[in-house]
Amino acid sequence: MTTTRQTRVLLVDDHEIMRDGLREVLQREGDFDVVGQVGDGAAAVRIAQQLRPDVVIMDVMMPLKNGIDACREITEMLPDTRVLILTASAEDDAVMEAVAAGATGYLQKYSGKDKLLNTVRDVAEGEYRIPGAVIRSVFAGIRAAAEQSKVRELERLTDRDREILTLFAQGLSYAEIADVRSNQPLTIRNAIYGIQDKLGIDTKQELVIWAVRMGLLDDYRLGGA
Repeated sequence: MTTTRQTRVLLVDDHEIMRDGLREVLQREGDFDVVGQVGDGAAAVRIAQQLRPDVVIMDVMMPLKNGIDACREITEMLPDTRVLILTASAEDDAVMEAVAAGATGYLQKYSGKDKLLNTVRDVAEGEYRIPGAVIRSVFAGIRAAAEQSKVRELERLTDRDREILTLFAQGLSYAEIADVRSNQPLTIRNAIYGIQDKLGIDTKQELVIWAVRMGLLDDYRLGGA
């Protein structure tokens, strides 16, 4: 007869009644083995290192070391151990902190038994169980940060720089750009080198790639600086 391997679980919560309740729910299922339970983040890191559980179910607000810091240390130390954050907080920032710390699951304490069990099983299999609204918020934040970074990079160039670079990235020669701008080809050549210096870019190929990445070919409208 084939014996299904049990998922080894470490419970971390500063409320003993919460730990005992979780233990009872998990142990009834037969496919979980609660190998330990502790009441603070510092103990969680220490015991996780000793027991090497498959899953750590952990609260956030705890004495000595919070769950986010403990999660970060555990996942760095034990990359095969999954951390499921189980907390009362529904704040997006708390979820994002947990994900950044290495958590593969985030669940609120008021969730039902079936949802808890399914989430623990999924996390044990290496799946991510993060609220969809939070994932959307994370990606929105990433996009906003990327846009801000793009603006800061573009601000290093003058309007004249951006116009010349846009024409250069479109494949125009120094002479052709000079005709458009009523300049001398040498002036355009020096301007391109100056742009490279400002951006810390070594080659013309990299400069064109930078211009494309910054959206100059899509967004810039020739203004005649």
